[in-house]
Amino acid sequence: MRTFDFAPLYRSTVGFDRLFSGLDQAETSAAWPPYDIEKLSEDAYRITMAVAGFAQDEIELTQHDTTLLVVGQKKGQEREREYLHRGIAGRTFRQSFNLAQHVRVTGASLENGLLTVELKREVPEALKPRRITIGGTQTAVGQDNTPNEKAAQVVDRSKAA
Repeated sequence: MRTFDFAPLYRSTVGFDRLFSGLDQAETSAAWPPYDIEKLSEDAYRITMAVAGFAQDEIELTQHDTTLLVVGQKKGQEREREYLHRGIAGRTFRQSFNLAQHVRVTGASLENGLLTVELKREVPEALKPRRITIGGTQTAVGQDNTPNEKAAQVVDRSKAA
C-alpha cells in the first residue's frame, strides 16, 4: 500500500488543512472493518459492514447531523482463552461516514456477521425544484403547476368579491 506525505502541501496552502487531514484519515481508517456502500435507487442507499464476532449490543450507531458513526466495542470476556492462532479480529473499531444533506438512517440489522444500515434521502418539499408558469396570474403553485389549497382559497375569495 502506498502512503503519501502531505506535509509539503500543508506549508504551501492556506485553508485546505481539513482536506489533507481527511485524506490522511481515509487512508488509515478505511482498512477495518471492511464495508460496502450500495445505491439501491435514486434516494436509497445501504451500508454493509463485516463485523464478525460482534453481538448486537456491542455495536452502537449514532447519526448526528450529516455524520453516521458506527462504534464496535467487545464486552469483557468471561474467561481468558489461550489461542494457538487468532485470525478473527475482535478489536474495537470506530468508523464514520459523511452523509449528504437530508439523508437519514431508516433501519439497521445484524445478521450472519454483517451489519446492514439502510439510508434514505428525504428532501423537504420546500427545497425541491418547482416549475414556474410563464405569464398569467401570480398564484402559488405546487410541484406540478397545480394551485395548492391556499392558492385555490385566494382565487375563490377573489371570485366571490
